[in-house]
Amino acid sequence: MRIFLILLFPLFLGACTGLPEGITPVSDFEMNKYLGKWYEIARLDHSFERGLDKVNAEYSLRDDGGVKVINKGYSIEDKAWNEAEGKAYFVGGKDEGHLKVSFFGPFYGSYIVFELDKENYQYSFVSGNNRSYLWLLARTPTVSQDIIDRFIIRSKELGFDTDQLIYVDQSR
Repeated sequence: MRIFLILLFPLFLGACTGLPEGITPVSDFEMNKYLGKWYEIARLDHSFERGLDKVNAEYSLRDDGGVKVINKGYSIEDKAWNEAEGKAYFVGGKDEGHLKVSFFGPFYGSYIVFELDKENYQYSFVSGNNRSYLWLLARTPTVSQDIIDRFIIRSKELGFDTDQLIYVDQSR
């Protein structure tokens, strides 16, 4: 039984970094353009961000070739900032918007950029390894209604439950 579990463990980890059916990472992705600060505009609810506003992520290069990830959000209930540091690495080629990210030791999850303003890198649509994880990120704390509408339409086409989106308050 022990050997069986050891053999299944890599499959379990691989499932967390996989691609949901029908979701394709952007090609011609340029990490150097993606680095810097991104604001969370909308997301689907999940426990690790529940109750947080003013959520943002800061990406910078690591010495080992990966990406340092600093996620911050303001807890309304605690009236305090929460911060988590993680690391990310490309799953395939460095020109494909599919990374694996970890905030908890050896456990990685998918970070899939499935749409991106490729000209200026001003907004990004991001999914996890399944349709429970979805984010609209932007370089500014607010975006036009056109971008929000595009995000909703595209995400709904891909099977996400956009009726459950949370719009992050960046003003507090």
